[in-house]
Amino acid sequence: MTSVSDVVHLAARETVRHSRDAMANTETSSAERYLTVPELAALLRIKERKVYDLAASGAVPCSKVTGKLLFPEQAVRRWLERGQSGTGQSEAGRASVFLGSHDPLLDWALRQSECGIATLFDGSQDGLDRFAANEGVAAGLHMYDPASDRWNVTSVDAALSGTDAVLLGFAKRQRGLVVSRGRRDEITGLADLAGRTFTPRQIGAGTRTLFDHLMHEADILQDTIRMRPVARSEADAVLDVATGESDATFGLEALASQHHLGFVPLIEEHFDLLVSRRAYFDPPIQRFLSFLKTAQFAEHAAALGGYDVSEAGSVRWNG
Repeated sequence: MTSVSDVVHLAARETVRHSRDAMANTETSSAERYLTVPELAALLRIKERKVYDLAASGAVPCSKVTGKLLFPEQAVRRWLERGQSGTGQSEAGRASVFLGSHDPLLDWALRQSECGIATLFDGSQDGLDRFAANEGVAAGLHMYDPASDRWNVTSVDAALSGTDAVLLGFAKRQRGLVVSRGRRDEITGLADLAGRTFTPRQIGAGTRTLFDHLMHEADILQDTIRMRPVARSEADAVLDVATGESDATFGLEALASQHHLGFVPLIEEHFDLLVSRRAYFDPPIQRFLSFLKTAQFAEHAAALGGYDVSEAGSVRWNG
């Protein structure tokens, strides 16, 4: 029976040209391309059933949209590259960059702590992939696994088990529909999005994956919603609503309050920090983690609203 490792090494020798030609674009941005299950199976030279197994285990980056599994091109390429021998950087070669999902409290804490770590926030899956490729010292994640009903641990364990990494708690966040001022009484749940303009996040972002899951669970077709161009950060998505360009987005209570917008709570999510164990003991990360224990951090989180930071810095997974 072919192992995941065998599949990855086989696929890594394949040219990506075939997948690129076969891809369809369902996003407003041409950069957001994806593979279907049959296309990925053909690329990897495996049966479609094996593709479903890889997706269920979290081994391959994917997103579920209207009941279909989609595999983002760029994330799949990085996944394949990680399977090749002799291409990775050493652990010591990690750049001092914080990757993953954008969070306004995290962004503020990194600056306020004066830790000197740069940021590259482009979604949870992007952060996990780049962290696995040694492109940063840490990554912010909010990745939900419906099968285990767990946040982040399943995805991190599947991608990084046995590696020099640790997953730390950061905050529990209230997430739901951020609604424009003129639609507060009209949009009170997912079903009310039909016919409205909505700002989505990019495929691979934890926000997008979670929204797709909730829509699927509610048996609501996204085709009934008028989708705006994707926003690549939490702040940009809410700004679209605040400026009247969109009726709603799937966002954070903290940002809804900041812009005096309506908010419909739907779920409490875990936002965790994936950290290199080696970098954990370096001054920049230690300075940042020490700041998470201060009264200033707790008071700012309370002022933003929608955050529970009582478990900030606690170990949630140790590879």
